[in-house]
Amino acid sequence: MTVLGVAGAAAVEWSPPASQELPAEAGSTEQALPTARAEPTPEPSLSPSSPSPSASGTASPGSSAGSSPGSPSGSSPSRSRVAIPATGPGTFSTAPGGSAKVGRGKTLRYRVDIEKGLALSAPDVAEEVERVLADPRGWTASGRSAFQRVSGGSTDFVVKLATPGTVDKICGRFGLKTRGEVNCNVDKNVMVNLKRWELATPVYAKDVPSYRALIINHEVGHFLGRGHVGCPGRGKPAPAMMQQIKGMNGCVPNVWPYDAEGRLITGPAVP
Repeated sequence: MTVLGVAGAAAVEWSPPASQELPAEAGSTEQALPTARAEPTPEPSLSPSSPSPSASGTASPGSSAGSSPGSPSGSSPSRSRVAIPATGPGTFSTAPGGSAKVGRGKTLRYRVDIEKGLALSAPDVAEEVERVLADPRGWTASGRSAFQRVSGGSTDFVVKLATPGTVDKICGRFGLKTRGEVNCNVDKNVMVNLKRWELATPVYAKDVPSYRALIINHEVGHFLGRGHVGCPGRGKPAPAMMQQIKGMNGCVPNVWPYDAEGRLITGPAVP
């Protein structure tokens, strides 16, 4: 997929900063560094009200190392080398249409917005987000949250796919440093960095759709009040709320909050 139409485009490959640790989560597995911010406990009440900002780098949906981490239904492993605009106009187009409600519990209405000037299909991006949030291994498995995509009216949160520069600006208003590299969740905005959406990270380089699922699960998890956790043990699936970009620490790739039996995949709380 080629991204066109915004000044300052450049072909890029993912490589972490040489002399610093990547920022903490803001809405995906790769994370931005929040300013003097305490993370919630690993088992908070899943309330979408007044969520704290968070920046992070997410990984893709997977269950085992060395194999596809479990791409969302209907997607296939892929990796595209594209031109990634450094920044964009900061204005957005909303994906048309909507989806049926999925899950039980409180219904959270969300919108999918794409920054203007990008040669991406808003309906295709929205469909991908829908698949992730509807997956039985996703946040609906808690029985406390349901999701419904809308294109108008009131919304509980908005998934915004944007250029690195625009993500930096929006996340930066809340004190998060995404440095042109990572995603974040601030207020009602699940900010998805175009660079990570297209290129993923080394662990998920051969399964970009899975990495995209991790971005959505991780950042929506923050919106729901979930904080960062660590690896629960060598050889075990990495929690979706783990900052996997900082190292797997013995865990195997996984992008889903719950396993196939409906058990939460989590680990010890971390700052």
